[in-house]
Amino acid sequence: MDSTGILFLTLLLLLSQSPASLSLTVSTSEAKMEVHENTDAVLSCQFKTEKETNPRIEWKKKGKDIHFVYFDGKFTGSFAGRAKIEGATVTLHAVTQKDSGLYRCEVSAPADHTNLGEVNVTLNVLVPPHTPFCEVPSSVLSGAGVELHCKDKLSVPPPTFLWYKDNKALSATHTPNIVYSMDTDTGTLKIKSVSKADSGQYRCEVSNRVGASKSSVAHHMKVIEYPLSMTTLIAGAVGLFLLILICCLDVCLPLTGLLQKGMCKDYLTKKESDGVLHQMTWHPQSPNLNPI
Repeated sequence: MDSTGILFLTLLLLLSQSPASLSLTVSTSEAKMEVHENTDAVLSCQFKTEKETNPRIEWKKKGKDIHFVYFDGKFTGSFAGRAKIEGATVTLHAVTQKDSGLYRCEVSAPADHTNLGEVNVTLNVLVPPHTPFCEVPSSVLSGAGVELHCKDKLSVPPPTFLWYKDNKALSATHTPNIVYSMDTDTGTLKIKSVSKADSGQYRCEVSNRVGASKSSVAHHMKVIEYPLSMTTLIAGAVGLFLLILICCLDVCLPLTGLLQKGMCKDYLTKKESDGVLHQMTWHPQSPNLNPI
């Protein structure tokens, strides 16, 4: 055997005895998973050791804080009694939206050269639409702007909203003859200037890819029309204010003069009683007091 062959065999022998062959490996078959609400979620975690026969297994849920899911051979907190473990794979039963989050599987193998391994699994629990909550004003003045709101904060993924008037779907497409705007992501319906034709029964419907659509109850909105236009009403209000102001000035100014006269007479009476002034005359045309 030549020197090249001897060198190759030597390298293979060294690699076979390398501490790297004693390392711990941890993996998952599904790093990101989605399951429907109230079903089971299987959090996959597989490991392989070379020497360690009794590795330590822990599961944690990461968020603002880190919470133990499986620790010291048992499930903890809200996971106790509704989860099981096989090897290092955990199954959560009847999951809810609160179970969504990032989970970490940790395996410790003290006898191996690499004695700690971990893998992350992201769980997203899907929730079908819930009956939405709607805000529809019972009455609104003709010509005024109005907003109608529809909310569903529980559905995952977030739902799409659609508004109905008198059981007819309103178009979300903007065209020149449409006097309203509808945001299908937030559930807001805006009407810039309502008219009598906008009176009717309004309801909204929510839908996502998880379950059947849900609709709110219908709410009646009445548009009130006045015989006078809004401009006329504003002009009349301004005129009434000016009239009241003029009347106040006509009454208040003479009243101020009378009060001043009364104050002067009180002043003369007080001085005369004090013996300081025996007789004085007061001229309304002059603000001065002239002794006789």
